Amino acid sequence: MTLVRAFTNVYGFTIQRQSVSYGARKPNLFYVKHRRQFASSKRSSFRILGIETSCDDTGVAIVNSERQLLGDAIHNQNQIHLENGGILPPVAGFHHRANMEPVANQAFTAAGLTMSDIDAVAATIKPEVGMKYGTFLCKKWKKPFIPIHHMEAHALTARMVDENVRFPFLVLLISGGHCLLALVEGVDSFLLLGKSMDIAPGEVFDKFHRQLKLRNIAELSHLSGGHAVEVMARKATNPVEFKFEPFSSDVTCDFFFSGMVTKIKHFIAEEEVKYGTTADGVIESAPNLCAAMQLSITKHLCRRVERAMLFLERKSLIPSSSRSLVVSGGVAANKFIANGLKLVCDNYNYHLSVPPPKLCNDNGVMIAWNGVERYRENVGILKWNQLDDVQVSTKCPLGKDIRQSVKDEKISRVRYVKLKGLV
Repeated sequence: MTLVRAFTNVYGFTIQRQSVSYGARKPNLFYVKHRRQFASSKRSSFRILGIETSCDDTGVAIVNSERQLLGDAIHNQNQIHLENGGILPPVAGFHHRANMEPVANQAFTAAGLTMSDIDAVAATIKPEVGMKYGTFLCKKWKKPFIPIHHMEAHALTARMVDENVRFPFLVLLISGGHCLLALVEGVDSFLLLGKSMDIAPGEVFDKFHRQLKLRNIAELSHLSGGHAVEVMARKATNPVEFKFEPFSSDVTCDFFFSGMVTKIKHFIAEEEVKYGTTADGVIESAPNLCAAMQLSITKHLCRRVERAMLFLERKSLIPSSSRSLVVSGGVAANKFIANGLKLVCDNYNYHLSVPPPKLCNDNGVMIAWNGVERYRENVGILKWNQLDDVQVSTKCPLGKDIRQSVKDEKISRVRYVKLKGLV
């Protein structure tokens, strides 16, 4: 049964083949500048609908306050973007609009619920597709709306599946668009310790995947860039044959990956000449290149995480009795990277928490769970009849930036944990 009449008609969307047109844009809701207290959010038991459309997956899920996933549906655009050589926002937006309502109906059918059973709707705000659908539902059913910061949702997902993760905890968010290291003090309180100063690790994997032409290998043709590189790396005979670590002499927790991309291009060009590789061919040394690149990224991530742990210890920002490192985002599904971080955590007495691969990638579950956390704490909940008047900011960094404090601490000459056993 259709959940609601087509929201595309309500917002004046016209979908014709590969083109989309719509009326005047409303200001983007992105991050609420003030909190609103909503009396019903102190209920002991409630259900939240989560909508995710921030990148290339259309995800909808229903989660309750007891950490139970009641219904979940997703439309994945991975193959479409593989064929286009990367994610194109106009293409992703078209498919979000075409699949938003069918995916929502699937989630409700799986849960055996209707909108009358939902206490609030949570949605990522940018791009607008999920936000418009979410606010439409809220207005129609008179439900509160919870705008969600995409990266905060990734950070908090682990708390749904791992009760050992308690505030405060350290989080490393690694994906195709982000590389962030932060201390999570509470549901809406983050201290930014480090971020990528050029490109994200997921983008490095994607560039490497394209340059090596791994898509031309049948068994890898359906895999994302990062997953294909990870699979190919397992076939390496000499994982340390190539060295292109993203060196940085600074004393921060920031990340630098662009230098690695330059070295990757150089090595691939040399190897193609060496083996006389054809235009569509894959060089014989591809497994070793994949293993070396993956190891270099892992080392860089581990060293920054280790410096963050030392900083938090010096500043007494995290209790010694309850320390956790959460790793989330699309690249967190890489088991090799997770194994490297586990070695660091073991050395510093941290509990490592990595959500299941399904929850590392973008999904409606993480949005719904972030909605649960906010609804329980009365943080950022908007009334259904006030959505048009909310003053918000289109720019939303992750929490308070204290990277200068990390730099001022001058944590240098660190005897980094040796990543024994990885290769």
